[in-house]
Amino acid sequence: MRLISSTRGLVAIGASLICGALAAGIVAVPVGATSGAIPRAPKNPKLAAEVPAALRSKGLTFAMDATYAPDEFIAANGHTIIGMDADLAKAIGQVLGVKVTLVNATFDTIIPGLLSGKYDIGLSSFTDTKAREKQVTFVDYFTAGEAFYVLHNSGLVVNGLKGLCGHSVAVETGTTEQSDAQKTAKTCKVTIDPFTKQTDANLAVSSGRAQIGFADSQVAAYIVAQSHGVFKLSGKAIEVAPYGIALPKKIGLVNPVLGAVKALISDGIYLKILNKWGIAPGAIKKAVVNGATS
Repeated sequence: MRLISSTRGLVAIGASLICGALAAGIVAVPVGATSGAIPRAPKNPKLAAEVPAALRSKGLTFAMDATYAPDEFIAANGHTIIGMDADLAKAIGQVLGVKVTLVNATFDTIIPGLLSGKYDIGLSSFTDTKAREKQVTFVDYFTAGEAFYVLHNSGLVVNGLKGLCGHSVAVETGTTEQSDAQKTAKTCKVTIDPFTKQTDANLAVSSGRAQIGFADSQVAAYIVAQSHGVFKLSGKAIEVAPYGIALPKKIGLVNPVLGAVKALISDGIYLKILNKWGIAPGAIKKAVVNGATS
């Protein structure tokens, strides 16, 4: 991710890994892995038949906020959505035998869009939480923590949420990180700077507007790697939790999507996708529905 720019113009610059991140509880990610062929997933006729007829006809629209590399972001051509979630969406479509359309949407508009029928599926690094489960149903497919990053010359060591006390933090609007920062601000003084795009949150830290950046662990590691020395990770990853594919509760997609993810895990395509983006340490062994613990 280019940190002092927009999400457009991202380029692949090799396959270097962030060393030592795993020891801190943060998954290691490649510095811009945008290549690597993923085998086409075989269609599962039984699961395909479970997709409601109207959706089989028109295809599935997946909404994702393409500012969150390496999970979902914009390719060097300026318009194609790529990343782990983009590859997974396409593979799910292949298993179910339906056309897949990826739509770039601001993160905090995705669940409302699912509820209104604008989108069929939300696949955008959603942490599965009990609160979100009241609105949508999740098929869990990954695990991630939360991590902090600061300027490379900063002396701040952010040890957990209490480490935010007395400091300013940049977060993406609607994320678990924003919620956690807000909870912490009830117990001490925290200046929270929310942005609708993760790239703008990164800019706030690089410009000195905010002292700390706060994002999902593999995303924070990617941000640091792409900054070429502008940022460093601070402290250890916290609050490891499942990611979930967000589905409207009453349109009949839960069982086929759950089955598709299970099939992708079973045939190894799921792990190939995660390996492509360097985030295999976050892999799960079994997909479940609504696996949130908090």
